[in-house]
Amino acid sequence: MTDALKPTPPPRPRLGPRPLPLHLATATTTWTSSFAGLGMLKDGSPSWNPALAERVEALKESLENVESEAFRTALTSEVQRRMLRFLTGIQAYRRHPYRRGLADPPTIWSEGSSRLLDYGATGKKAGGRPLLVVPSLINRTYVLDLSEKCSLMRHLAAQGLRPLLLDWGRPGAAEKKFTLDDYIAGRLSRALDATLDLTKNDSDGPPLLLGYCMGGLLALGLAALRPEDLRGLVLMATPWDFHVENAVQARLTAAAVDSGPLGPIIDGFGELPVDIIQVMFAGFDPMGVARKFIAFNAMAAESEEEPGQDTRNSTSASTARVEAFVSLEDWLNDGIPLPGPVARECISGWYGRNEPAQGRWRVGGKTVLPEEVNLPALVMLPEHDRIVPPLSALSLADALPRAERLMPPLGHIGMVVSARAPQLAWQPLTKWLQTTP
Repeated sequence: MTDALKPTPPPRPRLGPRPLPLHLATATTTWTSSFAGLGMLKDGSPSWNPALAERVEALKESLENVESEAFRTALTSEVQRRMLRFLTGIQAYRRHPYRRGLADPPTIWSEGSSRLLDYGATGKKAGGRPLLVVPSLINRTYVLDLSEKCSLMRHLAAQGLRPLLLDWGRPGAAEKKFTLDDYIAGRLSRALDATLDLTKNDSDGPPLLLGYCMGGLLALGLAALRPEDLRGLVLMATPWDFHVENAVQARLTAAAVDSGPLGPIIDGFGELPVDIIQVMFAGFDPMGVARKFIAFNAMAAESEEEPGQDTRNSTSASTARVEAFVSLEDWLNDGIPLPGPVARECISGWYGRNEPAQGRWRVGGKTVLPEEVNLPALVMLPEHDRIVPPLSALSLADALPRAERLMPPLGHIGMVVSARAPQLAWQPLTKWLQTTP
């Protein structure tokens, strides 16, 4: 059979939202706990949180003349309705025909599982001011190049910059043994060498360096080691003081590695598995996934009801929102495990001992002190960040001697993929990159 006649293989089935058992159990437990709460309310239980006293009394008054069995029946119906909408939303996501089809730009350097992608090739013209972009180690790089309609990298290239995106790749056998030194003083530093070699004949001078989330810490570590090879530094939603808002929770997270169940898991797999990372992020908002997929269920139903619309080709607003949701959710469920040594350094050293803010984090034999990084810097702190508390990132902006601040009213991920991101985050970022001396 010729290639032209071979059937197209079906797309890989979606597994999200990951980890599905956790999200189903959380939603089920939360909603069905209402029955226990009803009993506690009627019995005058003293177990209520004192901070909820006024709301409890108001609820009791509103239920005084309500017949118990009728209320219980209505409560049962509401729990079932919410669960059905949640499950229907998940099925609508899993069945959706959208698949990311963007082709990667040229690879100009590679090492192990990592590669450097030249988005300058996607711009209006070759060349432009070089920008080395460093994403997190625990998520796929393509959040910065999510779709044809939503790509920070292609936007920057279209504005005359030359973005070079470091795709870390999935850790292989070699990377599973990596420490932060191996990544920053090793692989990232050599990616900078490749960038310098690529642009050595350009008139735009040394490259700018941009780090996003955890990638911001990696970028700062590189800037501390090699400031003479850089023009400026951008840190987007980058944590620094891990104890500024909830030191107890941070230390408990570290204890789960140092003396708890996560340590043996890391040792056994040689990495921190993706689903464990997803569980940790779910702790920021346990019911967030349920709310999200209930909303998506309504969004998908609205898109399907539009007369004459083809969900594969439609440019309608609701269809665009559905595809944007699916594309982002696919990325969220396509995570990367964290190499074991790096996981221990980050969770124990950063969260447990708060080494960065304490001035005790060392990279390549050098203590990373932001007050000594005398580069023009832009620190972007999204106001509604639930993953990196703005105060944690603000402490880094305060410490950098030449830092400007930008606080868009967006979330951690919304800063790079939301509908408002181009206006509120991408455009001011582009202007800073273009005009930094």
